[in-house]
Amino acid sequence: MSEDHIPLPDAAATEALGRKLGKLLRTGDVVALYGDLGAGKTSLARGALAALGLAEEAPSPTFAIVQPYAPPEVSLPVAHVDLYRIDDPDDAVELGLDELLEDGALLVEWPERLGDGLWPQALRLTIQPDAAGGRRLTWAAPAAWEGRWPPR
Repeated sequence: MSEDHIPLPDAAATEALGRKLGKLLRTGDVVALYGDLGAGKTSLARGALAALGLAEEAPSPTFAIVQPYAPPEVSLPVAHVDLYRIDDPDDAVELGLDELLEDGALLVEWPERLGDGLWPQALRLTIQPDAAGGRRLTWAAPAAWEGRWPPR
């Protein structure tokens, strides 16, 4: 698994990186988005969804937990998932995420709530404050993302 980081000086840079991510997504991809409340996980996901053709701003899936998008709304079926309110990893099984993954991709906020249940092929993106005042995205890319991540 390769690892590195990308500086994100502001919210616009976070969304722009999300747009690059969206252009790379394929069926079966999982993107695990780590970070504290307000770190920019939803902004990154919104950028990815916009790149897939979503015309309006994607709402945060905090209360819905799973917000699916399908063609023609987007070019690739994708589910934006927020596991913040999941207390037990076994509860996530009921969400049907594996089934959603068969035909599309997953953008998963708070993936640590899955415990050991995170898919091994997941691209892991962590957003944290940077000493320079912006944010820093640290990434870990498994073999499934080799040649695609980081975006050029």
